[in-house]
Amino acid sequence: MLKKDKLVGAIVYYDGQHNDARMNLAIALTAARHGAAIANYTEVVHLLKKTDAVTGKEKVCGARCRDVITGNEFDVRAKCVINATGPFTDSLRKMDDGKNTNICQPSAGVHIVIPGYYSPDNMGLLDPATSDGRVIFFLPWEKMTIAGTTDTPTDVTAHPIPREEDINFILNEVRNYLSPDVEVRRGDVLAAWSGIRPLVTDPNSKDTQSICRNHIVNVSDSGLVTIAGGKWTTYRSMAEETLDAAVAAHRLGGGPSKTVGLVLEGGQDWTPTLYIRLVQDYGLENEVAQHLAATYGGKAFDVAKMARVTGKRWPIVGKRLVSEFPYIESEVRYAIKEYACTAIDVIARRTRLGFLNVQAADEALPRIVEIMGKMLDWSDEKRTEELEAAKKFLYLEMGYRSRSEQLTGTSEITLDTQEVAKYTNRFHKFDKDSKGFITTVDVQRVLQNISVQIDENALHEILNEVDLNKNGQVELNEFLQLMSAVKKGQVSDSRLAILMKTAEESLDLRAPVSVDRSGGGV
Repeated sequence: MLKKDKLVGAIVYYDGQHNDARMNLAIALTAARHGAAIANYTEVVHLLKKTDAVTGKEKVCGARCRDVITGNEFDVRAKCVINATGPFTDSLRKMDDGKNTNICQPSAGVHIVIPGYYSPDNMGLLDPATSDGRVIFFLPWEKMTIAGTTDTPTDVTAHPIPREEDINFILNEVRNYLSPDVEVRRGDVLAAWSGIRPLVTDPNSKDTQSICRNHIVNVSDSGLVTIAGGKWTTYRSMAEETLDAAVAAHRLGGGPSKTVGLVLEGGQDWTPTLYIRLVQDYGLENEVAQHLAATYGGKAFDVAKMARVTGKRWPIVGKRLVSEFPYIESEVRYAIKEYACTAIDVIARRTRLGFLNVQAADEALPRIVEIMGKMLDWSDEKRTEELEAAKKFLYLEMGYRSRSEQLTGTSEITLDTQEVAKYTNRFHKFDKDSKGFITTVDVQRVLQNISVQIDENALHEILNEVDLNKNGQVELNEFLQLMSAVKKGQVSDSRLAILMKTAEESLDLRAPVSVDRSGGGV
């Protein structure tokens, strides 16, 4: 797959890979298990201060917080306040002292997900110095391929949006490494997002413009401890260094660290063969069991216990949210036990569905909202609000807008006369009643004629990919737009296009042989 010209050699090295959302959650849950009080969806309104009786200086002694879901505000008092807010570092520092200058220089890094066939299962590619000095990689991730990245100065926001030019930059870079017979298409992008790197300068350094390569720990005159910069790889040493600074600055008591060698939530009972017990004890699909074991560790059994019976011979339990991914409905129920409050939490912060395929995530949303609504006693208005918020999140922040615009951005159909006739004829093989549109009933009827069975929910998902106006049916013009986008490489993985082509070929093979062609025999 790689280009061979100008290829003179490479090295193989080994690295780790983790599920950052699950890791973040596991740390919080482990802290709670050891006595910490944790608060989800809570923001700092301002810092609380009091005058130190000895020095006469104001010292930070807590924070006024707001529950962003209910709007309620409350005070949290503490001997020490630690600012560990990533790209929002300077917001807290300026609450402490309005004269503080910014130390965070936020940088946007865009990543895209493309089909798994762009990388082997256990090997990726990384070039640490491209022609323009950037880093480019494409790596296997969750049976897909993740590619990136960009490094662009950006404003700090809680809702970063991937830019189309950044998506195309990554695609062009990927093309530079692959042989010409591998066509990397814009339609291959299944999801795209922008993350904000909290690059920092050291406020204690003489060179205040120089970016710190790792992280910095700073204690302000009022006692606010700030930890900024850094990366996942060194998160525990960063935490240890921060707590050492807090203990020293505030004369806090404490013994030896309890977290050296501490196993995080779910890790205690995990074994490489744990998934086999899930299959044997609960009747889960093998792929689903492997996913649960890798995602939840020993807690996978709790997820399996919440799974409902499928009503099928196999699997016995574990209804999938979407047919092509191993996420099951009981994960939504379990996510609520893990402090999930919104549908966005489920698709982006408890599972990775939104990062793997925005269209699949969009298709799963109605069922996710239904399950959460029942468990959390949501009103119809609240359910609608959650559904719309999650769709907006996928559309703006996870690349669904960019993906859908490949199909809907222009009404121009760039098919020649023969192609229009060919695809119109294919369409009419499904639209037997000449309605001008097809539904799941039409597709199901054709599939039955060629002895093909497909799950009804999966069929709805397939048609929904092409149903631009979301009226539950696919019009001829929508189908022609799809085939035009496929031709231009803007869409590459349309299941409807593949399904209709395969069905047409099967129907043609079953066409009756005329008497004159058969020689007139009986």
